[in-house]
Amino acid sequence: MSSKAFTSLMGSVNSAAVVVTTVADDIQAGCLVGYHTQSSIAPQQYCFWLSKANHTYRAGLLATHFAVHFLTAEDLPLAQHFATRSGDDTDKFADLDVAADAEHGVPLLQDCPNRMVVERLSIVDDGGDHVCVTARVVDAESTGKFTPLRIADLGKMAPAHGSDERAVHP
Repeated sequence: MSSKAFTSLMGSVNSAAVVVTTVADDIQAGCLVGYHTQSSIAPQQYCFWLSKANHTYRAGLLATHFAVHFLTAEDLPLAQHFATRSGDDTDKFADLDVAADAEHGVPLLQDCPNRMVVERLSIVDDGGDHVCVTARVVDAESTGKFTPLRIADLGKMAPAHGSDERAVHP
């Protein structure tokens, strides 16, 4: 298989970027996510993939609920904030306007009004460097149509964790 061809195909897809947040044992976590999609119409379900290198992955193993924040074209600084800092050594929420979801305590970014809260149904680890979280939508908020921030809009960011830090199983 040609790695270059796969990279070219995926680069052409140009997915929207989201920030996923969660809380477990009173520890908040959040990261920028590029792999995500609706997975069912009825019931309403959503999937997103978390890097095994991220603090959010480790918190997510214990979490029951997550928030998926849909970024607009104006949210590049917020995307950089969540992509370039590690929750292992930084409180990513310290300088942000955050409110806890009243029912589940999930951190909600107040600057991202297009979001949903989801309940984890399962975590699928197929041996790659990311795990798939399948979830049921329990709440959603939207301001209407918007132009999403796309992966290609992110430019050259130095991620908090390099690809060599991600666990890959044969």
